Amino acid sequence: MANEAKAKGNAAFSSGDYSAAVRHFSDAIALAPDNHVLYSNRSAAYASLHDYSNALNDAQKTVDLKPDWPKGYSRLGAAHLGLGHHHDAVSAYRKGLEVDPNNDALKSGLADAQAAAARARPPTANPFGEAFSGPEMWARLTADPGTRAYLQQPDFVKMMQDIQKDPNNLNLYLKDPRVMQAIGVLLNVKIQTRDDGDENMAEAEATPSASSQPPQAQAQERKRGATAAEETSKPAEPEMADFTEEEKEKKERKSFAQKEKEAGNAAYKKKQFEIAIEHYSKAMELDDEDISYLTNRAAVYLETAKYEECIKDCDKAVERGRELRSDFKMIARALTRKGTALAKIAKCSKDFEPAIETFQKALTEHRNPDTLKKLNDAEKAKKELEQQEYFDPKLADEEREKGNEFFKQQKYPEAVKHYTEAIKRNPKDPKSYSNRAACYTKLGAMPEGLKDAEKCIELDPTFSKGYNRKGAVQFFMKEYEKALETYKEGLKHDPNNQELLDGVRRCVEQINKASRGDLSPEELKERQAKAMQDPEIQNILQDPVMRQVLVDFQENPKAAQEHTKNPMVMNKIQKLISAGIVQMR
Repeated sequence: MANEAKAKGNAAFSSGDYSAAVRHFSDAIALAPDNHVLYSNRSAAYASLHDYSNALNDAQKTVDLKPDWPKGYSRLGAAHLGLGHHHDAVSAYRKGLEVDPNNDALKSGLADAQAAAARARPPTANPFGEAFSGPEMWARLTADPGTRAYLQQPDFVKMMQDIQKDPNNLNLYLKDPRVMQAIGVLLNVKIQTRDDGDENMAEAEATPSASSQPPQAQAQERKRGATAAEETSKPAEPEMADFTEEEKEKKERKSFAQKEKEAGNAAYKKKQFEIAIEHYSKAMELDDEDISYLTNRAAVYLETAKYEECIKDCDKAVERGRELRSDFKMIARALTRKGTALAKIAKCSKDFEPAIETFQKALTEHRNPDTLKKLNDAEKAKKELEQQEYFDPKLADEEREKGNEFFKQQKYPEAVKHYTEAIKRNPKDPKSYSNRAACYTKLGAMPEGLKDAEKCIELDPTFSKGYNRKGAVQFFMKEYEKALETYKEGLKHDPNNQELLDGVRRCVEQINKASRGDLSPEELKERQAKAMQDPEIQNILQDPVMRQVLVDFQENPKAAQEHTKNPMVMNKIQKLISAGIVQMR
C-alpha cells in the first residue's frame, strides 16, 4: 500500500500536481514511516510548491534516516537555498559530496549555493551609486545631446544597465570615453579624457549638461538634437582609442554575430529554415564564444527532421560550453535538444535508452520541468515498446496453466511467479489477475490481492471471479461492509453465482454479530482499532450532524425515531455498528 501511494505521488509530481503529490507521499509515509525515499520525494514536492520550511523538515528527516544517501543532502541543500540560508546550503552540498564526491547534482547545487551566497553579500558603497539609480538616469542621458546618440548603441546601453544594477561595475568600463562622458552628464561636471595619440588633454564636453540649463534652453537643445539625429544616417561611433586593434575587431565581430542571430531568429519564426541556418552559421563564424548560435541552429535541424545534424551541433555546444564555463542552463538546453532528437530517432530504431540517458544528464545540469516531462515520455515509450515486443497471448496461456498447477499443489509463491509472467505476456487478460489475486490472498498479501482483483474487474466488469476475489480480500481484512457491497455488485452481473451468494451470507452474519453485541472483547477491540483507520469511519465520526444523531439515540428517543426514517443516516449508523463503534441494545 505504501508503494502504491508512492507511485501515485510520483505520477502526480511528474504531471506537475505537486499538492496531490504531497498528499500521496504523506499517505505512504503514514504506512512506512521509516522509508527515507518517501521523505525525500515529499521534500521535492514541497520545494516545488515553494514551501521550503516543510521541504527542509522532510530533507532533514531523510538525512537522519539515511546519512549515507547523497540525494538526501541534495534535498537539504535545495531547501536551505529556497529559504535563503546560503551558507547552510553550501554546508549541506559539501557534506553530500563527502559521501559521493562525483555526484553531478551535488556539484551543481554547490555551485548555485556559492553563487547565491556571493550575490547576497552587501555591496561595497560606491560614491556614484545614486547618480545611476532609477529612471532619472536614462532621462538625463536622453536630454543631453552629447550622450543621446549613444543610447542607440547596444553595447553602451548594456554597460549602463550593468552599472545601474551594481555601481561597482563602473570600474569595468572607466576606459570607455562614452561612459566617462555619461558620468559628467549625470554628475553635472566636466570630465576630461586622453587620446592615446595626443598628449594634450581635451575637454570631453564644453557644453554644460542639459539638466543645468534653463527649461527653455533645454527644449531648444532637445530640438537641435532631434534634428541632428534625423540628418545623421547612423549614430556616431564611440572613440575606441583605449582598445587594441584586436579588441576592436573582436568587439565588432561579436556585434555582427548578434545581428546574424537576430536575423536567424526572425527567419525561424517565419519558418524560413534554410535562411535561418545560413544566419546562425555566419554568427558562429564571427563569434565562437556564444553557444546559443549552435543550439539555435540545432533547433532548426530538429524542426526539419535533420536529427543527426541536430545532435552534432548539440554535442559541439556542450563541449564548447564546458570550455567557456557557460551557464549550466545553456548546457542543459543543448542536452535536452539532443535528447529530443534521439527520442525522434528512437521511434524508428526502437532504442529509447540514449534519449533517456541524455535527458537525465540535462537534469543534472538544470532541473527544467520541460526536460523532466520529455524524460517521462521517453521512459513511458520505452516501457510500452518493451510490452509490445513481449506480448504473446499463447505463451501467456501456457504460463497461466503452469501457475494453476502450482496453485493446486499449494505452492503459492511459484504460482505467483507464473501468473506474473502470464500478465507480462498478456496484460489485458483478467483471468491471470484473478488467479494471482487468489494466490496473494492465500499468502496473506491482502493489499496486493486487492489491487489484482480491482484490475481484473477494470479489465472485465462482467467477470464474476473478479468480484469474488475482491470480496474475499475485503472479508479477510474484516471490512465486512465493503465486502458486502462488492459481492452485491458482482450479483448484478451474475445473479445466481453461488460463490457471490455465499459471500453475501458470510458478510451479513458478521455484520449481525456486531449488531447483536456478540463480539468478544478481543474481537471488538480489534475491529474498533481497524475501523478507526478507515477514512470513511473517521468522516462519519467527525460529521457534526452524525454526532448529534448518536447523542439523540442515547438521550432523545423521539428524535432518534425521526432519524430512523432517513436512509442515509441509517446507512452510516449501520457502518458504525459493523465496525464495532456503536452497539444497539
